[in-house]
Amino acid sequence: MSEPIRVGIIGVGWGALVQAPAFRAVPGYELVAICSRRPERVAEAADRLGVTDTSTDWREFVRRDDLDLVSVCTPTSLHHEQTLAAFAAGKHVLCEKPLTLDPALADEMLQAAEESGRAHAVCFEGRWSESRLPVWDIVREGALGTPYTARVNIAAEYWHPTRSLQAEWMYSKAEGGGYLLGMASHDIDYLSCLFGPPQEVCADVRVSVPRRSRPDGSELNVDADDTSTVLMRMSSGALATVSVTAVGLHTQGDYRLEAYGSEGTIVMDGTVFSTGIRAGRVGDDGLTDIPVSDRMPASGAELPRGRRGSAVRSMALMLEDWLPAFSGRPTPRVPTLRDGWLVQRVIDAAHRSSQGAGWVKI
Repeated sequence: MSEPIRVGIIGVGWGALVQAPAFRAVPGYELVAICSRRPERVAEAADRLGVTDTSTDWREFVRRDDLDLVSVCTPTSLHHEQTLAAFAAGKHVLCEKPLTLDPALADEMLQAAEESGRAHAVCFEGRWSESRLPVWDIVREGALGTPYTARVNIAAEYWHPTRSLQAEWMYSKAEGGGYLLGMASHDIDYLSCLFGPPQEVCADVRVSVPRRSRPDGSELNVDADDTSTVLMRMSSGALATVSVTAVGLHTQGDYRLEAYGSEGTIVMDGTVFSTGIRAGRVGDDGLTDIPVSDRMPASGAELPRGRRGSAVRSMALMLEDWLPAFSGRPTPRVPTLRDGWLVQRVIDAAHRSSQGAGWVKI
């Protein structure tokens, strides 16, 4: 491309914390403007980011002629309307996950994306984490042979009754809260990359702690899930399980993935923020360590440190791999709105299964 893709971000939470520095780490993009409905928030983010062009009117924002790409990084309830408006205005679209909470609305978003002729992607940047990236590669190269089964187990104590409250919207199913959407969705997407899309789903999705006390003594009713197990029959024939809990006392985002096949075994073990990798093939004397990915953005841009830096790195690598799409070339590793739509259907099927539907076809 002779000119960078001009970017406008709607939403200055995750959008300012992770997306803005990620776009700036990839020279093919130019962060032009940011938008938030709350003037004080957009002003604070603009000052922190050094952005001078701001807006509080997203409807006008998506129609701007000086923007090529709109990144929708707002509360989930706004994704559908904002995404459709951006496509209608002729923009490329990056949308945060989840696409929406209603599968019918996700269908509309996908249809609009595919009819637009524009590039579109959803933020499953976890595919580019330092451990998931090499595992993705060695599975594609045949390290497992015929895949038999895979299981992911995630445990954190964020919602244990002894812990202070997180943001209240996270405890509301209607506002997109819960850890099946918030955490396990990345692994549903990742397992779909490794073993093909799920064809059937059976699940138990539950609220272990339905009421929490606020600091002022009032009570918060909780209807978003804190614990789930999702069993999936994948198109490759593999059986895959994702189990997640946010009420695991004395856990720190513990994470483990095990994958077994005719030719080998792969194990990732650690936390959601950092995992080691071990693998072994037929004829090997057990499992051996596999190096995590040391890939960094080609620009050499300095990234934030710590957990935020890891998220920015993964997002920047996804954006880097997405660049050919704006010239009409395929980017098969980048998650599109179809991938977001698929994960949404799996999660909806998990809730229906948990309510008594048994195995649910996707």
